[in-house]
Amino acid sequence: MTQAYIKVRRGTYRNEEISNEVFPMLKQFTHGAKGGFVTVDGSHKFGPDKKKIRISVDKIMDYEYSDEDTYAAQAGVSIIEREVGQIVSGETDEEVMARIADRFDILHQMTRAACEGNIKAMIVTGPPGVGKSFGVEAELDRASLLDIVAGRKLKTNVIKGAATPIGLYKALYEYSEKDNVLVFDDCDGLFFDDLSLNLLKSALDSGKRRKICWNSESRTLKQEEIPNTFDFKGSIIFITNMKFENIRSKKLQDHLLALESRCHFLDLTLDTVRDKLLRIKQIAATGELFDGYEFEPVQQAEIIDFLFAHHNKLREVSLRTALKIGDLYKSFPNTWQRMAKTTVMKNAD
Repeated sequence: MTQAYIKVRRGTYRNEEISNEVFPMLKQFTHGAKGGFVTVDGSHKFGPDKKKIRISVDKIMDYEYSDEDTYAAQAGVSIIEREVGQIVSGETDEEVMARIADRFDILHQMTRAACEGNIKAMIVTGPPGVGKSFGVEAELDRASLLDIVAGRKLKTNVIKGAATPIGLYKALYEYSEKDNVLVFDDCDGLFFDDLSLNLLKSALDSGKRRKICWNSESRTLKQEEIPNTFDFKGSIIFITNMKFENIRSKKLQDHLLALESRCHFLDLTLDTVRDKLLRIKQIAATGELFDGYEFEPVQQAEIIDFLFAHHNKLREVSLRTALKIGDLYKSFPNTWQRMAKTTVMKNAD
C-alpha cells in the first residue's frame, strides 16, 4: 500500500501549534468527542515514541495531500536532530562541523608525528566512508615525498582486510625500524585473535625495548630467513569502524583495553546521521569532494541537497555515497536523480 502524506495547514498537538508541516498520514480525518483530528506519524518532529499521534484540526480543509519528497525535504532536519531517538546536544551546524574539522586536524597531525617516529601507536575509530583512511594515507604520501626530497626514505605499508598471526609477525618484522609506519586498515580480525593481540601488545609495549617473539617452529619464517625474535622500533596506526565500548565479550574487552592503553585513541565523533551529513557538506565546501568532476557550485549544491533530502532512504550516508551520486550526475545530467533513487537508496520505487 502506498504511503500517503499530508500537509497540516492549521492544527494542534498537545497545545502546540502545527502550521504547514508534512506528515505521513495513518488515518484520515475523524470526528471525536473533543473535535476533529487526523492520525499521523509524528516521530520525525516529536521523537521515536510518537509514531502514531492525533493532530487536532477543525475541518478537512485544514490539511491537504502532499508527497514523499516534500516530506523528506522538510523532515530531514528533524530526523537528523533525533537520530535513533537521541536528541543531539544542542550544537549548531557550524559547531558540529568545527568539532569534526578539529578531530580530522588532529588525525593529520598525529599521523605526521607517527611518520616522524614521535608517536608509536594510534587507534582511529569512526564510521565507514567518512575519510579516515584518506586522511592517514594522504599524510603518509606527503611524508614520503618530503623524505625523498631530503634524501631519506620513509618505509610505510597499509594492510587492508584479513591478516593471519604469521602474516602479522612478518609485517612487523619488515617494518620494524624507527622510520617505518605500518597501518592496519579495517583489519578488525586481529583484535579477535589471541596470538595476534599478544604480538601487537609486544610491539606496542611501553618499555624502551619492544621485543617480539615467535615461540614455535615455522617453516615459513625459516624459508624467508626471518628470525624468531626481533626488536620493533616502528610506529603502528589502526583504522577501524569498531566501537570498542560496544564490545560485550569480557575477554575481548580486556584485550582491547590492554591495546588501547598502549595507543593514542582518536574517536572522530561521527556518531549520528547529522554528523555524517555535515561532514559531507564540509568536505564539499572545500572543493575536495568533487575534485576532478568539473562541477559548478550549483551542481555540487544539488547533490548535497539531494543527500539531505533523502538521507533516511540511503543505503549508506557516507562520502562514498556522495561520490556515487556525483558519478551519476556526471554520466546522466538529466536523469541522475532517478538513477540515484534506484541505485543508492533502499526500497526504491
